[in-house]
Amino acid sequence: MSALPVLVMMARRPEAGRVKTRLCPPLTPAQAAALYAAFLRDLVELVRAAPGVQPLIAYAPADAGDYFAALAPASARRPQTGADLGERLAAVTNAVLGEGAPAVLVIGSDSPSLPPAHITQAVAALASGADLVLGPAEDGGYYLVGLRRPAPALFTEVPMSTPTVLRDTLAVAERLGLRTALIDPWYDIDTIADLRRLRADPAPLRHTRPVLAAVLAHE
Repeated sequence: MSALPVLVMMARRPEAGRVKTRLCPPLTPAQAAALYAAFLRDLVELVRAAPGVQPLIAYAPADAGDYFAALAPASARRPQTGADLGERLAAVTNAVLGEGAPAVLVIGSDSPSLPPAHITQAVAALASGADLVLGPAEDGGYYLVGLRRPAPALFTEVPMSTPTVLRDTLAVAERLGLRTALIDPWYDIDTIADLRRLRADPAPLRHTRPVLAAVLAHE
């Protein structure tokens, strides 16, 4: 394993009806899948350009390896394991840290305009002694989590996809005695209102912007 912190992107193969379903309607499942595929391409470029980290894609479903090998041939890849998101996050963080990485950071694939500076903040917080770093999402969850040692309870004891994920995670971290740092907040793309916000975002979004313009063309 790299001597650098590992930056994991959790990702799914874009399939109509399996990704960004909260955007449907008004988007069709095919439009939502095309948009998510563009998110992935922009995020792969973001992760590849992030300084001081080793990129890794944790993908689903298990047979999606060829898709992600073509999408990000220079990135390490592995299938996600676990029955739900909490188990999958626990599994990948445990595995990466168990293989000798000094730290692991995990992002999802719902924030294509994530500023690179937020990743830099997280790496710096871990290097400065934080056991846990969280990037608060505006919906009450988090868009980034970083660890210097395994703490699976942060994921398996917190119900995911609720408005209190961040608060509940901080409560578990306090019980575990983890030194915790929060970095700047950001937003996920879950709703049409989020898509409109993304359209106004000044981030380059080289791959996402043309797809976004097409799906919002009638607004």
